[in-house]
Amino acid sequence: MAIIETEATLHEAHRDNHTHRDVNGGWLRPAVFGAMDGLVSNLALMTGVAGGAVSQQTIVITGLAGLAAGAFSMAAGEYTSVASQRELVEAELDVERCELRKHPKDELEELAALYRSRGVEPALAREVATQLSKDPEQALEIHAREELGIDPSDLPSPLVAAVSSFGAFALGALLPVLPYLLGAASLWPAVLLALVGLFACGALVAKVTARSWWFSGLRQLALGGAAAGVTYALGALFGTAVG
Repeated sequence: MAIIETEATLHEAHRDNHTHRDVNGGWLRPAVFGAMDGLVSNLALMTGVAGGAVSQQTIVITGLAGLAAGAFSMAAGEYTSVASQRELVEAELDVERCELRKHPKDELEELAALYRSRGVEPALAREVATQLSKDPEQALEIHAREELGIDPSDLPSPLVAAVSSFGAFALGALLPVLPYLLGAASLWPAVLLALVGLFACGALVAKVTARSWWFSGLRQLALGGAAAGVTYALGALFGTAVG
């Protein structure tokens, strides 16, 4: 009995500790990267315009225009991309559904051969394939997962992708504009807030990577800061040339 209890305890410890990160990123990955994209692009746009020694009003209008244009562009692009991907998957599912209806025996043999290739005994592989093929929808789901690598019940939504991309990008792009909307009279408050946002986004990325939060935060801070510095220098250069 003591051995059984020890094994049970070990099993529970393994179950509790044997966890993995969400390698797909779930909702966090697209949200954080969308916000980071909006933050970096709008910060770079605003610093580039500010480098040309334009008025405060011009910088604010540029930031708001960059926010709107970028958010709508991201939403439209994400909607089109996900919708196209979904339509392609649905077309392939229709092909597989048709094959299951017209050639059920061939599809059953195909599934049994798949299990045999993975080490299942021939008789058992055929029995499993026969049992699973009794339900057409279940058979379709299994064939889709095994042959196409997709889950028919978990296809992405174009609308959800578009709305989330719009919101995440707009939130990130708002940060550099916010100090101006609150009464700031120079570029530095906007830059400082944006840099803090970059570090925070980088730290959040560590949730879906193996890196430490400070490393991810500093890396994103350095990349975003470099982008802002280069565009500011280019804006100053072009502003002097045009002037």
